[in-house]
Amino acid sequence: MDKYGKLVSNTMLLSIGSFGSKLLVFFMVRFYTGYLTPADYGTADLITQTATLLIPLVTLGITESVFRFAVNVSSGSRRRVFSAGLYIITGGCMIMVMFAPLMAHVKTLGAYTAMIFCYVAASSYHSLCAQYVRALQKVRLYAVQGLINTMLVIVLNILFLAVFDMGIQGYVMSVIIADVAVTVILIFREKLWRHLVVRTGNILVKKMLLYSVPLIPTTMFWWIMSVSDRYMINYFIGAAANGIYAVAYKIPTILSILSGVFMEAWNISAISETQSGEYAHGRFFTKVWGSFISVMFISASFITAASPVLISLLADEEYYIAWQYMPELALAIVFTAFSSFMGSVYVVKKKSVLSFATSVAGAAVNIVLNLVLIPSPMGVWGAATATLVSCAVVFAIRAADVRKYISMDMHTGSIILSLLVAGVQIVLTLMIAESTPVYWLAQTVSFALMIFINRKTLRQGIEKFAELYGKRKLRCKNNDK
Repeated sequence: MDKYGKLVSNTMLLSIGSFGSKLLVFFMVRFYTGYLTPADYGTADLITQTATLLIPLVTLGITESVFRFAVNVSSGSRRRVFSAGLYIITGGCMIMVMFAPLMAHVKTLGAYTAMIFCYVAASSYHSLCAQYVRALQKVRLYAVQGLINTMLVIVLNILFLAVFDMGIQGYVMSVIIADVAVTVILIFREKLWRHLVVRTGNILVKKMLLYSVPLIPTTMFWWIMSVSDRYMINYFIGAAANGIYAVAYKIPTILSILSGVFMEAWNISAISETQSGEYAHGRFFTKVWGSFISVMFISASFITAASPVLISLLADEEYYIAWQYMPELALAIVFTAFSSFMGSVYVVKKKSVLSFATSVAGAAVNIVLNLVLIPSPMGVWGAATATLVSCAVVFAIRAADVRKYISMDMHTGSIILSLLVAGVQIVLTLMIAESTPVYWLAQTVSFALMIFINRKTLRQGIEKFAELYGKRKLRCKNNDK
């Protein structure tokens, strides 16, 4: 199978598990908003986001190294990589417990200390096992475990929220239990205890940490850009406003799901193709990049145009006002996806320090804008604007920087035109009432224009996908004979 075929195959498999499972969670927003008040939803969101922040600190970001260093190596080296990851995570969790008394004094979240720590530990071990399975090229298993994890979360959420009325605790505990269950499944399915060794080697551990540790501040700065505004909204405006904003962010995350599934497959292909020549590698990046930006811009344009309808379908009426913030957040997620694609160059070249440096700039911009705009009359609008601007800054810096490492066409013209259309769509949400025919006509025209601008690269991507998918089906039929 050629590199494009492998990318399509991996993307399809991951789509079944990751996209399919996360899509189910996406549609659960209506359920959550029906059983949790905006204030409760805001608090639950802060709990999960705090745990997400702690994970890279506790694990030293080692799961990223486990995937990167376990790909394309001998079985012996692979075992040492997995063992090193396990030991580092276990040590980090033990140290985390020592800080429990300090965490207990944190306002709002102190009462949920034990729950946050359990969330961190369960998620860390699950991520370790999942990334190791992914490094083993067992993409099908990786996809299925993601689907199982999500189904468990959904079933437990229904049980804890609708039946037992456990509120915030039920919302968080469902994730913890699901992570533990899937980790156990992966351990026994792959007999991961056989992959453990006592001695991992100091040189290997050092290399893994040199790769992963610079990613910790990178992850934290990305967290600042996407989540710090929620803490500030909670502080300056209140938990209810944070709940509204969390839902406004939740719906456009369908774009994150879409790009995340692709990036998981793309990183495998990008790393695997490092042995090809510089020209071929750059051409590969250029073609995939062109199709990627087309899909992301068109998807964001649709979400922007349909925001009022989507919020009505996917959230309780108490959260309806959240639709106004969705267009800016959708575009911010697009920039985040673009930055991740540029970041894949750093992954291939093992330049994680550069990933950190570019994230610092975005985080600094985000914090300053949040402090200025959220307390201002803009309020929640200010948070959305700060997120959009900071994500755009990171992408702009990375797009300029990666050209030093790979020769690729950035499709600058298409990006500029697409951004102009996206900007018009955002202005429409501010200037025209969503209940008027003029609003829907203008948004429909804008969406059609977005498709027209990206028609060429989109068509090329669809044709390539159809070609490779057809070949894959033909191979399957031949194998069945």
